[in-house]
Amino acid sequence: MSPPTKCDNPMCSCDPCTCEHCMCGAARLGELERRVMDILWKEPDRELTGRDVADVLPESAYTTVATVLDRLVRKGLVRRRMDRGSIQFAAIGTQGAYIAVLMHEALCAGDEPESALVRFAESLSPGQAAILRRSLESFDGERDEASR
Repeated sequence: MSPPTKCDNPMCSCDPCTCEHCMCGAARLGELERRVMDILWKEPDRELTGRDVADVLPESAYTTVATVLDRLVRKGLVRRRMDRGSIQFAAIGTQGAYIAVLMHEALCAGDEPESALVRFAESLSPGQAAILRRSLESFDGERDEASR
Protein backbone atom coordinates (compact mmCIF):
# COMPACT_ATOMS: atom_id res chain seq x y z
CA MET A 1 0.00 0.00 0.00
CA SER A 2 1.36 3.44 -0.91
CA PRO A 3 1.76 6.08 1.79
CA PRO A 4 -1.31 8.25 2.35
CA THR A 5 -1.26 11.67 0.70
CA LYS A 6 -3.53 14.68 0.60
CA CYS A 7 -6.17 13.96 -2.02
CA ASP A 8 -7.43 16.47 -4.59
CA ASN A 9 -10.84 16.87 -2.94
CA PRO A 10 -10.81 20.52 -1.78
CA MET A 11 -13.33 19.62 0.92
CA CYS A 12 -11.21 16.78 2.35
CA SER A 13 -10.83 17.11 6.10
CA CYS A 14 -8.29 14.27 6.45
CA ASP A 15 -4.63 15.20 6.73
CA PRO A 16 -3.24 13.09 5.23
CA CYS A 17 -6.24 11.62 3.45
CA THR A 18 -6.55 7.93 4.19
CA CYS A 19 -9.93 7.37 2.55
CA GLU A 20 -9.94 4.79 -0.23
CA HIS A 21 -12.47 7.04 -1.97
CA CYS A 22 -12.62 10.43 -0.30
CA MET A 23 -16.17 11.12 0.79
CA CYS A 24 -15.52 14.27 2.78
CA GLY A 25 -18.45 16.44 1.88
CA ALA A 26 -18.96 19.92 0.64
CA ALA A 27 -20.30 22.38 3.17
CA ARG A 28 -23.76 23.58 2.28
CA LEU A 29 -24.05 27.32 1.81
CA GLY A 30 -26.84 29.67 2.73
CA GLU A 31 -27.65 32.53 0.36
CA LEU A 32 -25.42 35.12 2.06
CA GLU A 33 -22.62 32.58 2.47
CA ARG A 34 -22.80 31.85 -1.26
CA ARG A 35 -22.69 35.55 -2.09
CA VAL A 36 -19.63 36.02 0.13
CA MET A 37 -17.95 33.00 -1.48
CA ASP A 38 -18.74 34.40 -4.95
CA ILE A 39 -16.85 37.57 -3.97
CA LEU A 40 -13.85 35.60 -2.69
CA TRP A 41 -13.86 33.21 -5.66
CA LYS A 42 -13.97 36.13 -8.09
CA GLU A 43 -10.49 37.23 -6.96
CA PRO A 44 -8.75 33.97 -6.03
CA ASP A 45 -5.26 35.48 -5.83
CA ARG A 46 -6.27 38.36 -3.55
CA GLU A 47 -6.94 38.38 0.16
CA LEU A 48 -9.82 40.59 1.28
CA THR A 49 -10.69 42.10 4.63
CA GLY A 50 -14.14 41.75 6.12
CA ARG A 51 -14.67 45.43 5.26
CA ASP A 52 -13.72 44.74 1.60
CA VAL A 53 -16.38 42.03 1.43
CA ALA A 54 -18.97 44.08 3.33
CA ASP A 55 -18.47 47.00 0.93
CA VAL A 56 -19.60 44.77 -1.95
CA LEU A 57 -22.71 43.81 0.06
CA PRO A 58 -24.12 47.17 1.19
CA GLU A 59 -27.45 45.60 2.14
CA SER A 60 -25.68 43.50 4.82
CA ALA A 61 -24.23 44.92 8.01
CA TYR A 62 -20.47 44.61 8.50
CA THR A 63 -21.01 42.51 11.63
CA THR A 64 -23.22 40.10 9.67
CA VAL A 65 -20.56 39.73 6.97
CA ALA A 66 -17.87 39.20 9.64
CA THR A 67 -20.01 36.45 11.21
CA VAL A 68 -20.51 34.80 7.81
CA LEU A 69 -16.77 34.91 7.11
CA ASP A 70 -16.08 33.28 10.48
CA ARG A 71 -18.65 30.58 9.70
CA LEU A 72 -17.02 29.95 6.30
CA VAL A 73 -13.63 29.58 8.01
CA ARG A 74 -15.15 26.93 10.32
CA LYS A 75 -16.70 25.18 7.31
CA GLY A 76 -13.25 24.94 5.72
CA LEU A 77 -14.04 27.08 2.69
CA VAL A 78 -12.12 30.20 3.72
CA ARG A 79 -8.74 30.77 5.32
CA ARG A 80 -8.06 33.63 7.71
CA ARG A 81 -4.69 35.35 8.20
CA MET A 82 -3.61 38.25 10.39
CA ASP A 83 -1.63 40.89 8.54
CA ARG A 84 -0.46 44.02 10.40
CA GLY A 85 -3.50 44.15 12.64
CA SER A 86 -6.12 43.34 10.03
CA ILE A 87 -7.67 39.99 9.26
CA GLN A 88 -7.36 38.84 5.65
CA PHE A 89 -9.67 36.25 4.10
CA ALA A 90 -9.29 34.13 0.97
CA ALA A 91 -11.18 31.20 -0.51
CA ILE A 92 -9.73 27.74 -0.11
CA GLY A 93 -10.08 26.01 -3.47
CA THR A 94 -11.97 27.23 -6.47
CA GLN A 95 -15.65 27.58 -7.21
CA GLY A 96 -15.27 24.89 -9.86
CA ALA A 97 -13.77 22.45 -7.36
CA TYR A 98 -16.55 23.19 -4.87
CA ILE A 99 -19.26 22.64 -7.50
CA ALA A 100 -17.56 19.42 -8.64
CA VAL A 101 -17.75 18.05 -5.08
CA LEU A 102 -21.45 18.99 -4.89
CA MET A 103 -22.08 17.29 -8.24
CA HIS A 104 -20.25 14.16 -7.10
CA GLU A 105 -22.26 14.07 -3.87
CA ALA A 106 -25.52 14.45 -5.81
CA LEU A 107 -24.48 11.71 -8.22
CA CYS A 108 -23.72 9.30 -5.37
CA ALA A 109 -26.82 10.18 -3.34
CA GLY A 110 -29.28 7.97 -5.21
CA ASP A 111 -29.61 4.28 -5.93
CA GLU A 112 -29.00 4.72 -9.68
CA PRO A 113 -25.85 6.81 -10.18
CA GLU A 114 -25.39 5.48 -13.72
CA SER A 115 -28.87 6.64 -14.72
CA ALA A 116 -28.27 10.03 -13.10
CA LEU A 117 -24.98 10.39 -14.95
CA VAL A 118 -26.62 9.57 -18.28
CA ARG A 119 -29.42 12.07 -17.62
CA PHE A 120 -26.85 14.69 -16.66
CA ALA A 121 -24.89 14.08 -19.88
CA GLU A 122 -28.11 14.40 -21.90
CA SER A 123 -28.78 17.78 -20.31
CA LEU A 124 -25.47 19.29 -21.41
CA SER A 125 -25.24 21.80 -24.23
CA PRO A 126 -23.09 20.75 -27.20
CA GLY A 127 -20.29 23.01 -25.94
CA GLN A 128 -20.44 21.56 -22.43
CA ALA A 129 -20.50 18.03 -23.82
CA ALA A 130 -17.40 18.78 -25.91
CA ILE A 131 -15.56 20.06 -22.82
CA LEU A 132 -16.55 16.96 -20.85
CA ARG A 133 -15.51 14.69 -23.74
CA ARG A 134 -12.07 16.37 -23.99
CA SER A 135 -11.62 16.13 -20.24
CA LEU A 136 -12.49 12.44 -20.17
CA GLU A 137 -10.16 11.73 -23.10
CA SER A 138 -7.35 13.60 -21.33
CA PHE A 139 -8.07 11.74 -18.09
CA ASP A 140 -7.98 8.39 -19.93
CA GLY A 141 -4.65 9.37 -21.52
CA GLU A 142 -3.19 10.27 -18.12
CA ARG A 143 -4.42 6.95 -16.69
CA ASP A 144 -2.81 5.06 -19.58
CA GLU A 145 0.50 6.88 -18.98
CA ALA A 146 0.42 6.09 -15.26
CA SER A 147 -0.15 2.37 -15.85
CA ARG A 148 2.95 2.02 -18.04
